Amino acid sequence: MASRKSAKPNVSKDELLTFYREMLLIRRFEEKAGQLYGMGLIGGFCHLYIGQEAVVVGLESVAEEGDKRITSYRDHGHMLACGMDPRGVMAELTGRAGGYSKGKGGSMHMFSREKHFYGGHGIVAAQVPIGAGLAFADKYLGNDRVTFTYFGDGAANQGQVHETYNMAELWDLPVVFVIENNGYAMGTAVKRATKSKDFWERGLSFGIEGEEVDGMDVLAVKAAGAKAVKHCRSGKGPYILEVKTYRYRGHSMSDPAKYRTREEVQKVREERDPIENVRQLLLTGKHASEDDLKEIDKEIKKIVNEAADFARESPEPDESELWTDIYAGDVRQEVA
Repeated sequence: MASRKSAKPNVSKDELLTFYREMLLIRRFEEKAGQLYGMGLIGGFCHLYIGQEAVVVGLESVAEEGDKRITSYRDHGHMLACGMDPRGVMAELTGRAGGYSKGKGGSMHMFSREKHFYGGHGIVAAQVPIGAGLAFADKYLGNDRVTFTYFGDGAANQGQVHETYNMAELWDLPVVFVIENNGYAMGTAVKRATKSKDFWERGLSFGIEGEEVDGMDVLAVKAAGAKAVKHCRSGKGPYILEVKTYRYRGHSMSDPAKYRTREEVQKVREERDPIENVRQLLLTGKHASEDDLKEIDKEIKKIVNEAADFARESPEPDESELWTDIYAGDVRQEVA
C-alpha cells in the first residue's frame, strides 16, 4: 500500500544550480537572521532552518502556481523557497512596516496571499487541520490545487494530527502532509517520545499512503514530492511524506542544545550536508567550477545583506496599525 522510496529523478545542470542557489539563500539568510538576533534587532522567538534546506527546496520544485503551503514556527526557509522577497521577510523579523505582516507578525506569524503562503503558526500542530481546510476548499472549488502541510516530529504526536488524517482520507483531500523529522522535538529525542518506528506508517491505519524520505538529499525529496503531488492531483486523497532531516542549531535562538553532542552535529555536517551534496554533484559533473560557486555565494550574500539593510532602514509600524487587519474578508476570496 505504501512505497518506502521513490527513484531519484534525472536533473539538468540548470536545475542543480537552482537547487544550490535556493538552498544557499536559505542558509545565508538564516545565518544573518541569527546575527541580527544577537544584535537585538530581532525580538521574541526565532527558529532557524539551517540544515533542513533540502526539504522545502525539493518540494517547491514540484509545486505549481496556486498550490498552497502552511507550516509551523520554523518557517523562514519555506517563505524564501516559495518565492517571497527576502527583504520583506527580514523586515518582518525585525518588526518593521516593510515586512510581510507590516511588522506585526514577526518570525512565527507572517503570510503572503500572493505566494499562497498561509503561515507560520506558533501553536504546535495547529497548522495541520488548517492545511486540510485549505485542501478542502480547493477540492470544493475543483481547481486541481494541492496543499503542502508541514509539521515536525513533535507535532506528529498531537491528537489533532490524527483527527485531521481521518477527515482528510474520508474526504479524499488533496493535501501532502510533510513531517519534517529532524530528530528532536525541542530538546526531546524522537526515541524518547514515541515507540513508533516510522511516523508516516501511522497514516496506514486511516488508509493514507506515504513513505520515508532522505531529507538531506534534495533530489530524493523532489522525487518523493513528485509522487505525492501526482497522487493528490489524481483525486486519490492525501499523502504522507516523513522527511528525515536535521537542524544544526538549537530549537530556537535561546536553546543551547546541550541534549546532543557537538560530535553528533559535526558528523551530520561533514557527511550529509544538503548544500555540500549538491556542490559536489556540480563539481564532479563539471557543471560548475570552484570559482563559479564562489561567485554564486557572493551574489547570495549581497541579496541577504541588502535584505538586512532594508530591514534596518524600514520604519517601525505606525500606532494606527494596531487597529488594522483585525477581521478577515470573504473566506471564499482568500482561498480562490
